[in-house]
Amino acid sequence: MTTPVVGVLALQGDVREHLIALASADAVARPVRRPEELAEVDGLVIPGGESTTISKLATLFGVMEPLRARVRDGMPVYGTCAGMIMLADKILDPRSGQETVGGIDMIVRRNAFGRQNESFEAAVDIKGVEGAPVEGVFIRAPWVESVGAQAEVLAEHGGHIVAVRQGNALATSFHPELTGDHRVHALFVEMARGNPRAGSL
Repeated sequence: MTTPVVGVLALQGDVREHLIALASADAVARPVRRPEELAEVDGLVIPGGESTTISKLATLFGVMEPLRARVRDGMPVYGTCAGMIMLADKILDPRSGQETVGGIDMIVRRNAFGRQNESFEAAVDIKGVEGAPVEGVFIRAPWVESVGAQAEVLAEHGGHIVAVRQGNALATSFHPELTGDHRVHALFVEMARGNPRAGSL
């Protein structure tokens, strides 16, 4: 069985926590900031943070266009919170000049669950994750307003879509990396293990 190399876009957000979670899920985990580092991974996590800032920094570091190309070519990618916004084909209320990587036919609403002081935790049943519900940490979290025909809804909370998968792209509006429960990361590592590039570098 191959051990996939999974990167974490290390521009902003919970980079260290994602690296720990990925390593616990039997991946080789690496921070990624530049195109040459992106070229060496079998999958990539886009962490939370501020989606507008991540977008600007990704462009500044020259990684936005290579990332879009790799996602189009089938590289597994997982976005949490702001990372979910980055994977959306459309943002309902974008900031001026805000860009996304795209990859999931969904419309997202930024900060839909409220401000920082309205953050909360909730148990979330996720399709494809066995066992008890995952404890989701929602911090200025988005939700998904709607999905296209190719996107699969994996979880809802309070009547709103909070986890989606479309082919090689996975997104959650919450932060599983903050809980010590690495089952969502294990699901993504399996996606990366199925990437034809896995173990070949």
